[in-house]
Amino acid sequence: MNYALLLCCLLSGLTVVAQPLPTKIGVLTTIQRVNDHWQSTHPDHRRAFWDNAAYHTGNMEAYFLTKNDAYRQYSEAWASHNDWKGAKSDDRVNWKYSYGETDEYVLFGDWQICFQTYIDLYNVQPEPHKIARARAVMEYEMSTPRTDYWWWADGLYMVMPVMTKLYKLTGNRQYLDKLHDYFTYANSIMYDAETGLYYRDAKYVYPKHKSTNGGKDFWARGDGWVMAGLAKVLADLPNDDAHRADYVQKFKGLAEAVRKSQQPDGYWTRSLLDSAHAPGPETSGTAFFTYGLLWGINNGYLDKKTYEPTVRKAWHYLSTVALQPDGAVGYVQPIGEKAIPGQVVNAASTTNFGVGAFLLASCEMARYVDKPGRGKRSGK
Repeated sequence: MNYALLLCCLLSGLTVVAQPLPTKIGVLTTIQRVNDHWQSTHPDHRRAFWDNAAYHTGNMEAYFLTKNDAYRQYSEAWASHNDWKGAKSDDRVNWKYSYGETDEYVLFGDWQICFQTYIDLYNVQPEPHKIARARAVMEYEMSTPRTDYWWWADGLYMVMPVMTKLYKLTGNRQYLDKLHDYFTYANSIMYDAETGLYYRDAKYVYPKHKSTNGGKDFWARGDGWVMAGLAKVLADLPNDDAHRADYVQKFKGLAEAVRKSQQPDGYWTRSLLDSAHAPGPETSGTAFFTYGLLWGINNGYLDKKTYEPTVRKAWHYLSTVALQPDGAVGYVQPIGEKAIPGQVVNAASTTNFGVGAFLLASCEMARYVDKPGRGKRSGK
């Protein structure tokens, strides 16, 4: 025990409370409450754009953990509803990737995250039509000379795992080569070496953009996307990949920056380093960080002793504040791209992608408490 910290807290009138770890049964019950609530209140399937697709990445993780086939069926019905495509244009001459929600933006990552779920569904029940569009789109993209496809932090979660999943499926190393080319470009415009954090995109780089108090402004959900994306990449990347050390270094640096910026109540504020910029709890960034940190501990990339207090506090927030009595997930910042001063985020604020992030964190917590001492690759 840190007796100096204890004495300091006692003298200042504060109480030191170590948040307990949940049981695996408790976490599984939470997953069922949350996912059953979402699916029962959203029976109609919607488009394959990023927000819906992010939910399905969490839903498939819940399926892999629980083997509840209703979860797989729900994602399969969504994929079928969207013809196993993202943006649906077949006119390659007019395919675009800057930003757009219409069908010609086939090369825009927000329309490609759906491929993660399609590939997962293919791996469960291999049928060629499930991955035909994913392969056609990504192989076309890789045939172009452009490297600037990932110009916003969210895109690293949306598409990096698609590349490693398709590599595992096909053995085509071009997926790994292009993954690193695109990642290198993203780092050149968004990565901040001083903090180990990522700006949401080039518009927010300091000092061009500043937080309310004049400092660097790192959007929590944006960095959450990056951290979760790196975890997924490392899970599928071959051990002999020439650039593995780069991904590990970015992941561990981000983890340390995240650990240091956690609020005492377990959540992360929307502007990571300026809690006064948009104060109060926020669930999507917190859940993605919780997922990434737990994945790092579970797989030996992060030291358990250092990071377990962080995930204990984060889980306490997620399971007692974010989680509502009916199974809804609250305090999720709405769709956006930055921390907005004065924006209301409360218990009624919920979204599809927020639920997906919560499921990811919950599944990794279930794995952690199942084998608390695991650490297969400690020291990497």
